[in-house]
Formats: sequence, C-alpha cells, structure tokens
Amino acid sequence: MRIPTTTALFAALPPPGRQRLESLARDVSFPAGTRIFEEGERADRFWVVRSGAVSLDLRVPGRHPAPEVETLRTGDLLGWSWLFPPYAWHLGAQAQSLVRAQEFDATVVRALAEADPVFGRALAMRVAEIVGHRLQSARARLLDM
Repeated sequence: MRIPTTTALFAALPPPGRQRLESLARDVSFPAGTRIFEEGERADRFWVVRSGAVSLDLRVPGRHPAPEVETLRTGDLLGWSWLFPPYAWHLGAQAQSLVRAQEFDATVVRALAEADPVFGRALAMRVAEIVGHRLQSARARLLDM
C-alpha cells in the first residue's frame, strides 16, 4: 500500500525523494496497549500513522501513569528522534487503539537524505517544523493547566 502524499510529512517533500521514501515503507500494526517505544531507547525507525491513535508520554520517576504529552492520529509522523543524534527517543509511545502505520528504517532514510541533499534538507526542515508545532501545542496545553 502506498502512503497518501497528503500527509503532513510527505506533502512537503520534493516528488522524486518522496517517491523513493514511499518505496521504503513497510506496513505494520500495533494492537491497543502496545508500547511502541520507550524514552531513552535507540531511535532506529519512524512511522506515519494510517489509522488509530498513539499517545506520546513522558516518564516521571516515582509517578504513574506517565503523563500524556500528545495524541497522534491518521497522517501524523510518529517519531523524530531518529533524524537527530544521538538517535534516542525523547518520549515514549503507546497505541491507544489498533494502530496501522507505515514504518521506515531510519538508517536507510538518513542514507537517502545524505545522497540527495535537496531531499535531505526538505526532510529535515519538515521534521523540524513538525517538532516546532508540537512544542507550541505542548506549551499551549501547559498554559491551560
């Protein structure tokens, strides 16, 4: 199955690089309640959510459950730590419902970005924009508390 080019990540990429990236996608699914990754673990892949919901959370020592930072849904990029050294997750992620996603090998995608600087810059800029948007959203939620 091909990734819709209307997703926030893919629509911003130049067509030749986007097509190469789409060809690397692997369909995966996560049952509700599955921990997809943990904060501090090696970030060696990322996903584009096709359906379902994923909660991003932050582990606070001595507190349970982990506070939810954000919920990702259809079309959202799950994971950005794979793009920036030291390639370790900054948050944790858990499937809130059955999640279907496209999975990408981070090492392969970083190599593609290195080989095609126009694509690489576009990818890095778009991921940075997504991270910036999420930081602003988190800030707004904190101000509401």
